[in-house]
Amino acid sequence: MDALKRIHRELQDISKDPPANCSAGPVGDDFYHWQATVMGPRDTPYEGGVFFLDVQFPREYPAKPLKLVFKTRVWHPNIDEDGEIGLEILDENWSPALTLSKVLLSVQALLADPEPRGALNLEAAAEYQRVRAQFDRTAREWTQTYAM
Repeated sequence: MDALKRIHRELQDISKDPPANCSAGPVGDDFYHWQATVMGPRDTPYEGGVFFLDVQFPREYPAKPLKLVFKTRVWHPNIDEDGEIGLEILDENWSPALTLSKVLLSVQALLADPEPRGALNLEAAAEYQRVRAQFDRTAREWTQTYAM
């Protein structure tokens, strides 16, 4: 029951004061399943894109981290072809003090500043490190194709 109380509180908070360029809310009547959107950060190849994410809250939330997966395809070193996100706060660095709003802001920051050493998409990471202009072109093309 504590998880549901916390999720309801987060819904109230995100409705009153949404994180910049992000939104989220339950899918239908299932408060453990949400959809979120993140706008592509300015001055990045993702600018202008609207990225949809699937959010699953575990029954043990906030003791266990929520699960966040990109539903929109994205060319990024830290996001694999299934939309899985390589972000430490969603795994070993999870803290019950984190909220979905803070996680969405972290995802937006990750879009703006990839971390190739924690890569899930090795091809994108190699391109990012070796030929940055080509990486930016590919990421922009994917954003225009899948997120606009």
